[in-house]
Amino acid sequence: QVQLVESGGGLVQPGGSLRLSCAASGRTFSIYDIAWYRQGAGKERDFVARINWSGGSEYYLDSVKGRFTISRDNAKNTAYLQMNSLKPEDTAVYYCNAQMKDSVNAPIKDYWGQGTQVTVSS
Repeated sequence: QVQLVESGGGLVQPGGSLRLSCAASGRTFSIYDIAWYRQGAGKERDFVARINWSGGSEYYLDSVKGRFTISRDNAKNTAYLQMNSLKPEDTAVYYCNAQMKDSVNAPIKDYWGQGTQVTVSS
């Protein structure tokens, strides 16, 4: 069974920083693209950032460019989202999404973590 577990959320003041982690465990034969999404209260889930399997390509929501950085450590099956200069509008539940295979002949599937709350408030 493959699992994604996010951590690192919390309460931070405007202008502060947080680093989210997303750890994959279980039968993780191959991990391809990893992405972060967020969902504010009463809103739809939105794309935030994506990184390809090698870490050579990154994509960001326009409103977080220059403030957020996505990265990954394939040896640890872990991805990160460094969030700087946080704003109240960044408040949301942040979800990790990964495309993975659990064996050599298995299809690539989408997996989601349970989410971690980020609250930006003074």
